[in-house]
Amino acid sequence: MKTIGLTGGIGSGKSTVARFLEELGAAIIDADKLGHQALKEPEIKQRVVATFGRQVLGPGGDIDRKKLGRLVFGDPKHPGRLNKIMHPRIYQMVKARLDQYRRQGVAVVVIDAPLLVEAGWAKMVDEVWVTIASRATVLERLKQRLGLSQPESLARLASQPPPEERLKYADVVIDTDCSLDELKVKIKELWPRLRL
Repeated sequence: MKTIGLTGGIGSGKSTVARFLEELGAAIIDADKLGHQALKEPEIKQRVVATFGRQVLGPGGDIDRKKLGRLVFGDPKHPGRLNKIMHPRIYQMVKARLDQYRRQGVAVVVIDAPLLVEAGWAKMVDEVWVTIASRATVLERLKQRLGLSQPESLARLASQPPPEERLKYADVVIDTDCSLDELKVKIKELWPRLRL
């Protein structure tokens, strides 16, 4: 089984690359989606509320991810606090999914994780692929996709390590500053290297 760690900053085109790889036959483990599931687990929810307060809860008593996001990205100390709670649990979930795919004989697995390098998960994968895009493109994508204002987008970008940090670990760098069709061609060209 070939395991790829796909990472990149917010708005860098990582999810689109993951979608194209999935279309080609890769199994995708989306760390963000696992994080959303983990937030519903009683122990994780309790720790998040204990750390950030009841203001992160929605009307139904579940964690409201938008409220949590605004709070976390509004203070440079908060992302680290949240990651300390979330990363160990997401790591367990990723490992379990990897073991399951290995038993099923899956040929290519992609771990789509924005903080793959920062969380120390690069050891789990055979190759690290990093998506990059210009700042202007990233800001436009955040506005279109998440409806974030310029200050909100800049706060999210400031909370992440600079792209150069991830590039130190990259086996493959994918510049997504292009049309979707051009990006699809790039991914198709990379695909044969993943077949065992």
